[in-house]
Amino acid sequence: MNIDKEQYKKYAAAHAPKSPIIKDCALAFLFGGIICVIGEFLINIYSVYANMAFSDASSLSSITLIFIAVALTAIGVFDKIAKLAGAGTLVPITGFANSVASPAIDSHSEGLVLGVGAKIFTVAGPVLLYGTLAGAVYGVIYYIATGFFT
Repeated sequence: MNIDKEQYKKYAAAHAPKSPIIKDCALAFLFGGIICVIGEFLINIYSVYANMAFSDASSLSSITLIFIAVALTAIGVFDKIAKLAGAGTLVPITGFANSVASPAIDSHSEGLVLGVGAKIFTVAGPVLLYGTLAGAVYGVIYYIATGFFT
């Protein structure tokens, strides 16, 4: 049976399961909000009980969230939460921690150099590359713009 691309698109659209967009958005909002509340809670704990400056408490809060995300990734819980929460866990810093830790954990059996070292940034590498590149381009534009107006 030969079908063209247009017929295949119609067939695939008719047989693909419908995504519950409202439910997915609500869960992403809820879980993302919970992660942010946990971060704010940690900032308050570090500020009040450890008597840290706000900037130090904020940094330590981010580090704590990264550690929790990596630990949950290592024991296989983060993927289950992310499957339910969607972008709610992937957009905050926890998602970036998972994207770095997951390939490292998966390739650990191949060795530290050819396994972990070679594959640790397979997902996060492009983000780092283009983020750094965009930051450099923005810095040049900012330098030129402020140089002309000051």
